[in-house]
Amino acid sequence: MDERMWHQSSDVSLVIRTDFAHPQEWTAIQAAIVEPQTEDGFTASVAFVDDRAFEGITPSQLLEVVPADFNHAVAFLVDTKALTHPDRPILVVNLYDYVEDLEDQGKGSQYGATFRVLPSETWSVQNNLTISNMDWEEFAGNANAEGIFRGF
Repeated sequence: MDERMWHQSSDVSLVIRTDFAHPQEWTAIQAAIVEPQTEDGFTASVAFVDDRAFEGITPSQLLEVVPADFNHAVAFLVDTKALTHPDRPILVVNLYDYVEDLEDQGKGSQYGATFRVLPSETWSVQNNLTISNMDWEEFAGNANAEGIFRGF
């Protein structure tokens, strides 16, 4: 694992591949994430991590390897479900939960929480959570019964 990946600009979110059995689907998801989705050309600002050190990693395991000085709002896990489900829902992991007066800032009750997002909506989640324009609950609360955020 290249430790430098954790220290990129906080404006860039990591998209981590955890399944290595579906290479064509991984390529398709990457293309879908970076494709402009709005009239204004908004895209997700991401760095793709294609490292077998993350093979099969779960959200709780991810939290164990995230460095203490990592200052990103979310990470995206491209797991088996994302690569095999017809809608390709990517797992979003909350890496920063601000709670006023909490001593261990960033690790509130929503730290490590998850929902899934369509590749076409990744830009919205990434852009808005990265700059704190919207809160975690606004996206997670709008996920459907399957736990997938499909847009507003």
